[in-house]
Amino acid sequence: MQLLTAGVDEAGRGPLAGPVVAAAVVLDPARPIEGLRDSKRLTLRRRVHLAGEIRRNARAFAIGHASVAEIDIMNILNASLLAMRRAVERLRIAPTQILVDGNRVPELPDPHVQLHAIVGGDDSIPEISAASILAKVCRDRLLQRLDRQFPVYGFAQHKGYPTAVHIRALREHGPCDVHRRSFAPVRRVLQGVR
Repeated sequence: MQLLTAGVDEAGRGPLAGPVVAAAVVLDPARPIEGLRDSKRLTLRRRVHLAGEIRRNARAFAIGHASVAEIDIMNILNASLLAMRRAVERLRIAPTQILVDGNRVPELPDPHVQLHAIVGGDDSIPEISAASILAKVCRDRLLQRLDRQFPVYGFAQHKGYPTAVHIRALREHGPCDVHRRSFAPVRRVLQGVR
């Protein structure tokens, strides 16, 4: 049986707003993609270019999300693992091996799938790098849409991360529907603590 490897990574664990997004990617060895690495080490332009290459050349890819409500209910770690599981379950082909960036792996219903957590895998394993890029590009686009819906927060610029601009807007306007109320800076605003 041929080993079919999927790389999995997430984007959006640290922001104060928006969903956490995960991607699962099965690369095609016959169609290699040059320049894959951790999405955080790439320019926006390069990330977007590589995301297109991944979509065109991968054997399969899928995206999974966990909502702000799910993050607030189950915590960001468990929501990230849920988003990863959803991404894997949406792949149109079933991998025999899944490589996940980090030190935790999602629970999957198929006990025959090999799961491996690889710390730093997003910069060393091409499948994980590809997943890192797709997850980041997808989440950034979601935050750009949220910026149009909630323009006072500046989501298009900071993507929900706790920048000075974001914290100032949060204090001035209070949280909106897409803020993670379980995160301390948002919770402090809700409690009236500066």
